[in-house]
Amino acid sequence: MVFIARGTDFWVGSVKMATTTDERILDVKELRTYFYTQEGEVKAVDGLSYHINKGESVGLVGESACGKSVSALSILRLIPYPPGIIVGGEIFFQGQDLLKASESDMRHIRGNRIAMIFQEPTTSLNPVLTVKRQISEALELHRGMDKEASFHETVRLLKLVGIPDAEQRAQDYPFQFSGGMQQRIMIAMALSCDPALLIADEPTTSVDVTVQAQLLEILAELRDRLGTAVLIITHNLGVVARYVDRVQVMYAGRLVETAPTDELYSNPKHPYTIGLLASVPRLDSERKKSLRVITGLPPNLARLPGGCAFHPRCEYAMDRCRVEAPTLEKISENHLRACFYDADKLKKY
Repeated sequence: MVFIARGTDFWVGSVKMATTTDERILDVKELRTYFYTQEGEVKAVDGLSYHINKGESVGLVGESACGKSVSALSILRLIPYPPGIIVGGEIFFQGQDLLKASESDMRHIRGNRIAMIFQEPTTSLNPVLTVKRQISEALELHRGMDKEASFHETVRLLKLVGIPDAEQRAQDYPFQFSGGMQQRIMIAMALSCDPALLIADEPTTSVDVTVQAQLLEILAELRDRLGTAVLIITHNLGVVARYVDRVQVMYAGRLVETAPTDELYSNPKHPYTIGLLASVPRLDSERKKSLRVITGLPPNLARLPGGCAFHPRCEYAMDRCRVEAPTLEKISENHLRACFYDADKLKKY
């Protein structure tokens, strides 16, 4: 499956998708990132292709260990080597192939043109440096500010993400903040250099549901205000329902379905997507109705089953699924899925 730009359309393999090429900010093409361990070759990302337009918000969802975070780290070339290595593919950011860029170029891109909010702010923030120092470092490095200017900008960013008494709290250390406040600080750090693309890797994992909503509202508001494209990575389809324009569903290192948010939630066409949606509580469901579960466990990426990686857990699996891996095919405008089963015969969640 390969992306090919042609005029104002783009192609996924032989499938034509309508979009505006000039708005494209990120193109990931046939990305393959493997880890070489004692268990063997772990195909964490295996032929992943997707794109993000300028100012667009995209959700990348799937269970843990399906390759979401590895794909994001691959964009910034932060895969630990050894044992990990990007073995193939292309990553174009604003027309530049990041996999061919020099390390000097990547240092200029990381935290400046592409920013990332990492998982677990308690481990991502440096416990021995003040919040002011951790934010101002990027401002001084990438934007050439002096100490006074970087402090004023740090205070402005902390106010922007809802930190009260920002001038005073900027002097504090990370342990003096709650988990939700630490995540807000991570967002402020990520936005410090006005990035063109913001990657939020599980930004709501360590906080309660109320703070989850607050953080996602902040990201949505900042995206609208600054025009930053956002990639939200999560395992919870319920989290991204109202905050992304398009959802991409990953399983075992590959994309299995992608569609505009409203269409994916109202009319999912892949058994895995249906299973994920069925596991999310709904206000319009009967109170005593049990949530559906996807049977089994995600596969060991070092020992993937033959054919479709999802077939051992799929109630619709056919003989063909056990020997042949499906590729993404267009089933409606901007809606693709990788499945052999008749889409019209799938049970709704």
